[in-house]
Amino acid sequence: MPPEGYPEDSLHEMKPDAALKAESAAMPSGHPNVVHGRIGVLLLNLGTPDATDYWSMRRYLKEFLSDRRVIEENRVKWWLALNLVILTVRPGRKGRDYDKIWNKQRNESPLKTITRAQADKLGAMLAKTDKRISVDWAMRYGNPSIRSRLEALAAPG
Repeated sequence: MPPEGYPEDSLHEMKPDAALKAESAAMPSGHPNVVHGRIGVLLLNLGTPDATDYWSMRRYLKEFLSDRRVIEENRVKWWLALNLVILTVRPGRKGRDYDKIWNKQRNESPLKTITRAQADKLGAMLAKTDKRISVDWAMRYGNPSIRSRLEALAAPG
C-alpha cells in the first residue's frame, strides 16, 4: 500500500530510493528503523523426501504425518498407528513408487526439480526489474528447510 497522499500506482513509477523514503515517511511514530537492503522472496512447497530408500522415506513421512495440522486424530491413537503400522510398512512401498519418477540426474524428487526451476525463473525475471531481489525456495517438510533458506536469504542483508 502506498504512503498516504500517493496514488495507488505511484510507487511503480518512483525510483526504488524514492519509494523507500516515501515508505519510511509513512511509518508511525516510534516505529523501529527498517533496514532497507536486499529483498528476499521465498517460494514454499509442501515437501518431499531426500531419497527413495526406506530411512529417507520414513524420516519424511514421520515429519509430515506427525504434524497436528495434517492429521487431526486423537494423539495417542495416531501415535500408535503411525509408529507401529504406517512407518514400518509405508516407507518401503512409497520409496519404490518415488523411485519410478525420481530425477536421477539431480538425485531428487520431481517436486524439488520443479520448485527449483520456478525459483530460478522467477529470480531471473525479478532481477531484471530490481537487482535487490533474491529468490530462493524451501520445503515445509523435508529439505531444504524453511529456516535454513530464510537464514541464507537474510545473510547478505
